[in-house]
Amino acid sequence: MATVELTFSALPAHVRTARLVATAIARRTGVEESLLDEVRLAVGEACSRAVEAHRAHCPGEPIRIELRDDSGRFEVTVSDQAPSDEIKPEQPLDLGMLSDPFATGFGIAVIAGLADDVEVFPSPKGMRIRMSWPAAPNGRLPV
Repeated sequence: MATVELTFSALPAHVRTARLVATAIARRTGVEESLLDEVRLAVGEACSRAVEAHRAHCPGEPIRIELRDDSGRFEVTVSDQAPSDEIKPEQPLDLGMLSDPFATGFGIAVIAGLADDVEVFPSPKGMRIRMSWPAAPNGRLPV
């Protein structure tokens, strides 16, 4: 299992870099070419949401992305440190119960539509969004 970690400051320009890095690693991990646009868009949405939250609450704190290949999956976790008073610590958000996607952020609903598997962990100390897609074992697509 290989892991790549990336941190960046809360500037919109860095979202593009995060998307490019995620797409390159997804390709190398063996994510099908047809899914790479979904990876790019979902990572961009998660990072944009984090940048927006940081700019409003903690502009000096970095945003963290962890990219890993694990058991035939390409997994991306975007973590921010923007506080939220209305969220219980580390209680996963049930994405199937989103009656109003604007209540938790429209971006999360978009991410849920793009990624194969999504988990959102909001807490008073920030939010962690984990998303994953199928990847070829050992990073090699079948020929």
